[in-house]
This record gives sequence, structure tokens and C-alpha cells, in this order.
Amino acid sequence: MDYREKAVRCVRETVLPIQRAQFQACGCDLDAQYRKYGDTEGFFAKILQPGRRYEVGYSKCVCPEVLEGGATDAAHCECSRQSVLYILEQLLPEKHITVETVETVLSGGACCRFAVTVE
Repeated sequence: MDYREKAVRCVRETVLPIQRAQFQACGCDLDAQYRKYGDTEGFFAKILQPGRRYEVGYSKCVCPEVLEGGATDAAHCECSRQSVLYILEQLLPEKHITVETVETVLSGGACCRFAVTVE
């Protein structure tokens, strides 16, 4: 399965515009965005190393396919990793972004967490 394409289709018209508006409202500063918007019911972001390393995620699974019972395999969480990567690539096109899965609900984790590095 091409999780990248699936992720882009999922967030391009929903999450991306929200994140882009937040980013722009914070002067295109990811640290400022995460300080202001990184502690909500649906999304969290921790600044581990300003401008470089972050941990982002969701306190519960937010994938519509999982919530509807259509996806139960933890491999499906690659879609979430790809969506985080896509959004950050759109916000910071001049940067090299890596996103690693730390834990997901489908893999038995308490939440969905991703480690982000910006170079």
C-alpha cells in the first residue's frame, strides 16, 4: 500500500490548512506554533531541541479507518507517520525532515507518538 499517497489525501484539505494557519499566525516559527498549539485534546507537540527535534502525536488514535474498524494492523500507522512528514514538509519546504514512529495505539502504545528531526 502507498501510505504516502493515502496520507496526503487524508490531510491535504483538513489538517494541513489548520496547521498552516497556525504556523503563519506564529510567524512561521515551528517552536512558537508548538508552544501555542501543541497541547490540545487531539494533538500534542513537545520541543526537545528548539528548531531541531520534536515529539508530536495524538493522545488517541485519530485515523478514521481505525475508528470505523476497517484497519487493525499496526502497519497502517505508517499512514500517520507519512501525514506528519507531509505536513512538516509543506510548512518547512527548505528543510530536510525525518519522522520516526515511537509508538502507536495499534501497536499497543498508550498514544501515537512520532520523533521529528528538522535539518
